[in-house]
Amino acid sequence: MDAHTIGVNAGVIWRLLDNNRRWEYSELKAASGLSDRDLNAAIGWLAREDKIQFEVDKKDDKEYLFLELNVYIP
Repeated sequence: MDAHTIGVNAGVIWRLLDNNRRWEYSELKAASGLSDRDLNAAIGWLAREDKIQFEVDKKDDKEYLFLELNVYIP
């Protein structure tokens, strides 16, 4: 995997997140068709650029990771 591929995959995730809803990891994985490794690298890319927000919700003694797009309006 190279930086170009990670960037392309980050773009795929970015477009999926751009619909103003919270996504669970498993939903993003299914919608994107990316492997765990590729999805994690794409999420890391977006997190490094401060473009996504992580939210953890605890229900039924399980933790759920939600991903949201960070949008800044100047």
